[in-house]
Amino acid sequence: MPTRRGPAPSPNARRRNKDHALGEHELTPAAGEGRALPKSLGIVTGGAKRFWKTWSTAPQTQHWLETDWAELELTTKIVDAFYQGDVRLAGEIRQRVGRWGATTEDRARLRMDFDQQAQDEAAQAAKEAATADMDAELFRMLSEN
Repeated sequence: MPTRRGPAPSPNARRRNKDHALGEHELTPAAGEGRALPKSLGIVTGGAKRFWKTWSTAPQTQHWLETDWAELELTTKIVDAFYQGDVRLAGEIRQRVGRWGATTEDRARLRMDFDQQAQDEAAQAAKEAATADMDAELFRMLSEN
């Protein structure tokens, strides 16, 4: 069972701010390729390249300013050093990605909410694409005989 931060809520507590609170974000899945990894960073490890691709296409990036992208560049350099063997950097990486909403707990704390309808549409489109690919593959396999 996940641990909670702070005291347990009162069973008969009344929320006065049930409407969307200041700072709450509604996120939709990011579309497209995201930003390209700057060559000037000199990233050499595949893990750091995957880290950049994952974060540059994450739904959180739709609200990012240039300062946030600069922070991603710095963090990617740290991730690159981590993958080169400096495991002491793991805690620093976790702190940085936690501020962006890396885990379910981080997103709850940051009051991030994903648009469920957009997620469902994206999942349906992916399922249809996979089905079309499977149909084409099956047709190719049956045509070979």
